[in-house]
Amino acid sequence: MRITKHKLFFAWEYEKEELWLNEMSAQGLQLVGVGFCKYIFEEGTPSEYSYRIELLNQYPTHPESVSYIHFLEGSGIEHVGSYMRWVYLRKKSDGAFDLFSDIDSKISHCKRILTLFLCLLPLEISALTTNAATAAMGSVLNMFCAILLSILLIFLAAGTFRLWLKIKNLKKERIMHE
Repeated sequence: MRITKHKLFFAWEYEKEELWLNEMSAQGLQLVGVGFCKYIFEEGTPSEYSYRIELLNQYPTHPESVSYIHFLEGSGIEHVGSYMRWVYLRKKSDGAFDLFSDIDSKISHCKRILTLFLCLLPLEISALTTNAATAAMGSVLNMFCAILLSILLIFLAAGTFRLWLKIKNLKKERIMHE
């Protein structure tokens, strides 16, 4: 039986999302499909799979990404689904399953997410400025859009800060291990 759940995770919360997917697996719900805020599960054996998610450099259909996913599949990892550049992967729970085997690969992953945010921020600020300027001339619709864009900007700024902090902490951890 398939069960669809809707849940929102921000991009900087990918570890929290992985934890939730693994908790669902422990309850016997195995992820079989993903979409925007949408997770499709099938009933199965509790804790049958461990889940990981990753933001790829390219879209999953890009030849470089296809090659990477095929490489992972050769290691017994299944590609469950994709949303934008995010891929959802699972592996039979027969041991540790970690995509990032060292601190440098974790830092690299966080930098990919941070780069995405840094590309979105100027667009966000530009749209906010345009809507705020038009709202100042009396447009209620633009005022509403400016308020929504302001809230989105706060979330993007918070996510950017959290990722920056995480990268900084990972770099400190790397220095301690050298």
